[in-house]
Amino acid sequence: MDDVTQGDRTVSVQRVIAAEPPAIFDVLTDPSQHAVIDGSGTVRRVRGNPSRLELGSSFSMAMHLGLPYVIRNVVVELEPDRLIAWRHFGRHRWRYRLEPTGDGSTLVTETFDWSTSVFPKGIELIGYPRRHPPAMRRTLERLDQLVTTGSVAEPLS
Repeated sequence: MDDVTQGDRTVSVQRVIAAEPPAIFDVLTDPSQHAVIDGSGTVRRVRGNPSRLELGSSFSMAMHLGLPYVIRNVVVELEPDRLIAWRHFGRHRWRYRLEPTGDGSTLVTETFDWSTSVFPKGIELIGYPRRHPPAMRRTLERLDQLVTTGSVAEPLS
Protein backbone atom coordinates (compact mmCIF):
# COMPACT_ATOMS: atom_id res chain seq x y z
CA MET A 1 0.00 0.00 0.00
CA ASP A 2 1.34 3.43 -0.95
CA ASP A 3 1.90 5.67 2.05
CA VAL A 4 1.45 8.88 0.01
CA THR A 5 -1.96 10.50 -0.38
CA GLN A 6 -2.83 13.66 -2.23
CA GLY A 7 -5.74 15.97 -1.63
CA ASP A 8 -6.73 19.44 -2.75
CA ARG A 9 -3.35 21.16 -2.46
CA THR A 10 -2.10 18.72 0.17
CA VAL A 11 0.27 15.78 0.11
CA SER A 12 0.61 13.41 3.07
CA VAL A 13 2.84 10.52 4.12
CA GLN A 14 1.97 8.06 6.91
CA ARG A 15 3.93 5.73 9.16
CA VAL A 16 3.02 3.60 12.16
CA ILE A 17 5.45 4.23 15.02
CA ALA A 18 5.68 1.84 17.96
CA ALA A 19 5.13 4.53 20.58
CA GLU A 20 2.19 6.25 22.24
CA PRO A 21 1.14 9.70 20.94
CA PRO A 22 2.52 11.68 23.94
CA ALA A 23 6.09 10.47 23.26
CA ILE A 24 5.85 11.52 19.61
CA PHE A 25 4.11 14.80 20.40
CA ASP A 26 6.91 15.58 22.88
CA VAL A 27 9.45 15.49 20.04
CA LEU A 28 7.28 17.50 17.63
CA THR A 29 6.69 20.28 20.20
CA ASP A 30 10.42 20.59 20.90
CA PRO A 31 11.88 22.71 18.07
CA SER A 32 15.42 21.72 19.07
CA GLN A 33 14.55 18.22 17.79
CA HIS A 34 13.36 19.38 14.35
CA ALA A 35 16.86 19.34 12.83
CA VAL A 36 17.38 15.84 14.22
CA ILE A 37 14.25 14.41 12.57
CA ASP A 38 14.33 16.50 9.37
CA GLY A 39 14.46 14.20 6.35
CA SER A 40 15.09 16.94 3.80
CA GLY A 41 18.55 17.93 5.01
CA THR A 42 17.55 21.62 4.98
CA VAL A 43 16.84 22.21 8.68
CA ARG A 44 20.11 22.98 10.47
CA ARG A 45 19.22 24.07 14.00
CA VAL A 46 16.78 26.03 16.10
CA ARG A 47 17.64 29.70 16.60
CA GLY A 48 17.28 31.15 20.05
CA ASN A 49 15.97 29.18 22.98
CA PRO A 50 12.26 28.59 22.37
CA SER A 51 10.22 26.81 24.96
CA ARG A 52 7.84 23.94 24.26
CA LEU A 53 5.62 24.85 21.31
CA GLU A 54 2.04 25.88 21.97
CA LEU A 55 -0.68 27.37 19.82
CA GLY A 56 0.59 30.78 18.67
CA SER A 57 4.24 30.06 19.52
CA SER A 58 6.81 31.40 17.11
CA PHE A 59 10.18 29.80 16.55
CA SER A 60 13.01 30.31 14.10
CA MET A 61 15.13 27.73 12.34
CA ALA A 62 18.50 28.07 10.63
CA MET A 63 18.03 26.49 7.22
CA HIS A 64 20.14 25.71 4.16
CA LEU A 65 18.84 25.22 0.65
CA GLY A 66 21.63 26.26 -1.68
CA LEU A 67 22.33 29.17 0.66
CA PRO A 68 21.87 29.56 4.41
CA TYR A 69 18.81 31.45 5.64
CA VAL A 70 16.59 31.76 8.71
CA ILE A 71 12.86 31.06 8.69
CA ARG A 72 10.39 32.11 11.39
CA ASN A 73 7.45 29.77 11.97
CA VAL A 74 4.21 30.13 13.93
CA VAL A 75 2.19 27.26 15.40
CA VAL A 76 -1.28 27.59 13.86
CA GLU A 77 -2.93 24.31 14.88
CA LEU A 78 -2.49 22.34 18.09
CA GLU A 79 -4.38 19.61 19.90
CA PRO A 80 -2.24 18.06 22.66
CA ASP A 81 -0.98 14.58 21.75
CA ARG A 82 -3.04 14.64 18.49
CA LEU A 83 -2.08 17.47 16.13
CA ILE A 84 0.45 20.24 15.52
CA ALA A 85 0.95 22.47 12.48
CA TRP A 86 3.13 25.46 11.78
CA ARG A 87 3.59 27.90 8.93
CA HIS A 88 5.96 30.67 7.94
CA PHE A 89 5.52 33.87 5.90
CA GLY A 90 4.49 31.87 2.79
CA ARG A 91 1.56 30.55 4.86
CA HIS A 92 1.82 26.95 3.66
CA ARG A 93 1.67 24.49 6.55
CA TRP A 94 3.50 21.47 7.85
CA ARG A 95 1.06 19.35 9.86
CA TYR A 96 1.54 16.22 12.00
CA ARG A 97 -1.55 14.24 13.00
CA LEU A 98 -1.20 11.45 15.61
CA GLU A 99 -3.77 8.66 15.83
CA PRO A 100 -3.42 5.91 18.45
CA THR A 101 -3.78 2.46 16.91
CA GLY A 102 -4.96 0.76 20.11
CA ASP A 103 -1.92 -1.49 20.44
CA GLY A 104 0.53 1.04 21.88
CA SER A 105 1.52 2.37 18.46
CA THR A 106 0.58 5.57 16.65
CA LEU A 107 -0.29 6.29 13.05
CA VAL A 108 1.62 9.48 12.24
CA THR A 109 0.55 11.51 9.21
CA GLU A 110 2.80 14.31 8.00
CA THR A 111 1.07 16.70 5.61
CA PHE A 112 2.43 19.48 3.44
CA ASP A 113 -0.57 21.78 2.95
CA TRP A 114 -0.20 24.59 0.47
CA SER A 115 -3.94 25.35 0.27
CA THR A 116 -3.30 28.27 2.65
CA SER A 117 -0.24 29.54 0.75
CA VAL A 118 -0.06 33.15 -0.42
CA PHE A 119 1.02 31.81 -3.84
CA PRO A 120 -0.11 28.18 -4.23
CA LYS A 121 0.58 28.12 -7.96
CA GLY A 122 4.20 29.06 -7.24
CA ILE A 123 4.51 26.08 -4.88
CA GLU A 124 3.24 23.85 -7.70
CA LEU A 125 5.50 25.42 -10.36
CA ILE A 126 8.56 24.88 -8.15
CA GLY A 127 7.53 21.22 -7.86
CA TYR A 128 7.32 20.92 -4.08
CA PRO A 129 4.20 18.71 -4.06
CA ARG A 130 5.97 15.93 -5.96
CA ARG A 131 9.42 16.52 -4.42
CA HIS A 132 8.42 16.56 -0.73
CA PRO A 133 7.16 12.96 -0.17
CA PRO A 134 10.63 11.27 -0.15
CA ALA A 135 11.87 13.80 2.44
CA MET A 136 8.65 13.38 4.43
CA ARG A 137 9.18 9.60 4.47
CA ARG A 138 12.73 10.12 5.77
CA THR A 139 11.42 12.54 8.42
CA LEU A 140 8.94 9.96 9.69
CA GLU A 141 11.68 7.28 9.65
CA ARG A 142 13.94 9.57 11.70
CA LEU A 143 11.09 10.47 14.07
CA ASP A 144 10.48 6.73 14.52
CA GLN A 145 14.16 6.11 15.30
CA LEU A 146 14.37 8.97 17.78
CA VAL A 147 11.20 8.03 19.64
CA THR A 148 11.82 4.28 19.74
CA THR A 149 15.61 4.15 20.24
CA GLY A 150 16.50 7.58 21.65
CA SER A 151 18.79 8.51 18.74
CA VAL A 152 18.96 8.86 14.98
CA ALA A 153 21.55 6.96 12.95
CA GLU A 154 23.24 9.91 11.26
CA PRO A 155 22.53 13.53 10.43
CA LEU A 156 21.51 14.50 6.91
CA SER A 157 22.92 18.02 6.99
